[in-house]
Amino acid sequence: MSTVHVFAIITAKPGQREAVLELFNANVPTVLAEDGCIAYEATVDTENAGPMQTLFGPDIFVVVEKWASMAALGAHATSEHMKAYSASTKDMLADRVIHILSPFQ
Repeated sequence: MSTVHVFAIITAKPGQREAVLELFNANVPTVLAEDGCIAYEATVDTENAGPMQTLFGPDIFVVVEKWASMAALGAHATSEHMKAYSASTKDMLADRVIHILSPFQ
């Protein structure tokens, strides 16, 4: 199977985005060390991108991920460090939308 790309749109409760991002960033080295992790980073709206940009807003960040396979992504999703991260941020989040995409062949 080919690589998979993940775009996770995370909406923090008002005023909580920075706290969630701190916890996210603390977890990044562990995730990057996982088998099959190619890329994993949080992104936010680019300032002054002009009229071509549609903003997510001040409470949202988007996690951009790339995995070698669905199996690697599945192992990531059920890992102990992700369970701990989810538990530590649960009360700070308003919503989470996950898009899993494959390259068009």
